Amino acid sequence: MPYIHIRITDEGVTTEQKAELVARSTQMLVDVLGKNPNTTVVVIEEVPLENWGIGGELVSVRRRRERAIPPKS
Repeated sequence: MPYIHIRITDEGVTTEQKAELVARSTQMLVDVLGKNPNTTVVVIEEVPLENWGIGGELVSVRRRRERAIPPKS
């Protein structure tokens, strides 16, 4: 029984997007490894930004900083 665990931040992911993640990851195991889609389990874990760090800082802090910087034109 293949098991796929997807971790994403909890920012604005729709049910439709989650359904697509489940469908595509299942199909990838079918295509690449010949696995049975009926026994493939996919779990999506949404992690709060305050519990996720990149480059030594919380993602919540990083996102606030990035939003404060105006885009280059």
